[in-house]
Amino acid sequence: MALQHLFIINRSGGLMYHQDLQDEAPRISENDWLLLAGTFHGLHTIATQVAPLASSGIQTVESSSIVVCCFQTLTGIKFVVTAGAGTGGLDGFLHQIYQKYTDYVLKNPFYDMDQPIHCELFTRSVVNTIVAFPSSKR
Repeated sequence: MALQHLFIINRSGGLMYHQDLQDEAPRISENDWLLLAGTFHGLHTIATQVAPLASSGIQTVESSSIVVCCFQTLTGIKFVVTAGAGTGGLDGFLHQIYQKYTDYVLKNPFYDMDQPIHCELFTRSVVNTIVAFPSSKR
């Protein structure tokens, strides 16, 4: 199966970045992206608080048709990818995206923390990572 969407959420639940990863991925409006980011952030926060043991929140949600995988940094930034059921290697993919984020966004002197990401080098690097992903058909 293939990757569908990538989004990055700041520590307050705001959407910093989103990208469709396949042409066949369902189209989501800008308002729905914002709603999705805020909802996921809220669920992630609730999961950390109601877990019977110490938890870092939602890491993976699987259904018969989709997988949602989340990687949260130590600073609270969440990298989330959606993919078709059975897609493997999503943790590694998110770590690669995080590495691109630290290289191209955080080292950019014009970037303000927790603001939307508008960095062409980061976007190109994400596209290259998507193309290199084993199940990518882009």
